[in-house]
Amino acid sequence: MNVLSGDKSGAKWIVDTHAFALSSPKFFRSMNLHEYQAKELLKRYNVPTQEGIAAEKVDDAVNAYKQIAVNNGTKFAVVKAQIHAGGRGKGRMKEVPDQSGVSVVKSAEDVERVAKNILGNTLVTIQTGAAGKKVHKILVAQDMYYDGPSERKEFYLSILLDRAKKQNVIMYSTEGGMDIEEVAHNTPDKIFREWVTPNLPLQAFQARKIAFNFGLSGEAFKNMVKFVTNLYNAYVGLDCSMLEINPLFKSADDKIIAVDCKMNLDENALMRHPDLADMRDKNEEDPTEVEAGEYNLNYVKLDGNVGCMVNGAGLAMATMDMIKLAGGEPANFLDVGGTANAQTVEAGFRIILKDPNVKAILINIFGGIVRCDRVAAGVIEAYNKLGNINIPIIVRLQGTNAEQAKELIVNSGLKVQSAILLSEAAELVQKAVSAN
Repeated sequence: MNVLSGDKSGAKWIVDTHAFALSSPKFFRSMNLHEYQAKELLKRYNVPTQEGIAAEKVDDAVNAYKQIAVNNGTKFAVVKAQIHAGGRGKGRMKEVPDQSGVSVVKSAEDVERVAKNILGNTLVTIQTGAAGKKVHKILVAQDMYYDGPSERKEFYLSILLDRAKKQNVIMYSTEGGMDIEEVAHNTPDKIFREWVTPNLPLQAFQARKIAFNFGLSGEAFKNMVKFVTNLYNAYVGLDCSMLEINPLFKSADDKIIAVDCKMNLDENALMRHPDLADMRDKNEEDPTEVEAGEYNLNYVKLDGNVGCMVNGAGLAMATMDMIKLAGGEPANFLDVGGTANAQTVEAGFRIILKDPNVKAILINIFGGIVRCDRVAAGVIEAYNKLGNINIPIIVRLQGTNAEQAKELIVNSGLKVQSAILLSEAAELVQKAVSAN
């Protein structure tokens, strides 16, 4: 499915591309930021944003409102829940169903009521699923809709990597403030694309083309050209994997402002941005993925029933394919890397076993950098240390010292099955799952 092709079958291209980036550990893993964090970073690149103040407590939210009201000369403001998920405006608080994740307020009393309804409670949106996400912070922001509806306009604009073309692409539409998937599905002709050659800046004619396609002229046209140019500089300079502005707002006085911002950073580039790495909010991440990261394990939870422990991302993908072909469903992606030892294997076991859906575990190790006998020793040590492992474990070890590794496992007396071929291992896993 590809929005870039311009047909209706491409309505989920952005979502699919983003999901791929998030679900490809080690290569395309992204760190998500909150809206208030993203806006602060955009200011470094002179990108105009909606003024706002983040708050963790009700009193701080009220004080933020008073400051926003004074600065903007209006009693109106907006309170936004800060979670790593879209659809906050349409979402509802689980504990207070009448409260949405985004509310317009016009008094300190309104702010106090809304803040109490949101902070510490769970917001359920189309992207969070039924479980929702607990809200730890809110953003009190200026009201942008101070002019008549005939004067203001909302656009959509995002920048991400088009892997097929190996270029960055700016996707934009005159239909801002809406789900871009719906726009792409119902009116694909309203989706525009502008590709940018890597290692080259956004060209001036490209920025003008975007402003022209937005239907702008005069001061608004000039401001949009500056906005898009600075936004692209931010995307490159911050090593983003995705940057989305929706809505991108044009006010009655022709200002161009980012009212909302979703920003994902390329984790592999964080070594260049230690200050950005500190922005990670672990409250928003899966606890098991956080724990895996502490052991330098690349882990992503999936929906299946077969736990996987593999060394190497490519081998992990192949292993999951084999499990699927054998009729099983992988429960996770877990790459222990090339330096697996007893500690990392034990951590991998512990993380996999936290998933109640796991009915069997497949360990598939190719001994290149890491020796198979070292991994086998780690499996045995972890098994004995954890104890009470009541699900089948299938181990396939190939490569350096594979024979010694198999002998270690056979002589260990543990209820661990050994396989030579990957297809054989997958079949053993499926039989084990079926037996349960």
